[in-house]
Amino acid sequence: MRTLCASTLIGEFFVIGFAGLVAMKDPDLSMSTVWTVCGVAMLLSVLLCGVITRPGGVQLGWALQIALIASGFVVPVMFFMGAVFAALWWASVHFGRQIDLAKARFAAMAEEQAEAGGNTA
Repeated sequence: MRTLCASTLIGEFFVIGFAGLVAMKDPDLSMSTVWTVCGVAMLLSVLLCGVITRPGGVQLGWALQIALIASGFVVPVMFFMGAVFAALWWASVHFGRQIDLAKARFAAMAEEQAEAGGNTA
């Protein structure tokens, strides 16, 4: 799960940065406001890569997805991009857990085979 989720979060890092560049063109927003908000979101996306398997990591990821969709009120294309990344996040969590379970089953089978092979030798 960690690899899939981290890949999604790194993709979001770049999308948030590009959205910041677009948001800078809004005359109602100051550059410092745009980059403070974008910087915090970008930092969160990178930090989440390291804590995704800890308790609350997936929930923080969902909070980031909601914030990404909500950023569409400032940069309208982010409604679409946020929805795409929310779908990717769901797929990363869902299929990542399935992969983790399959890896655990294969490791248990390999251990059983090693034990069975070691007892007969």
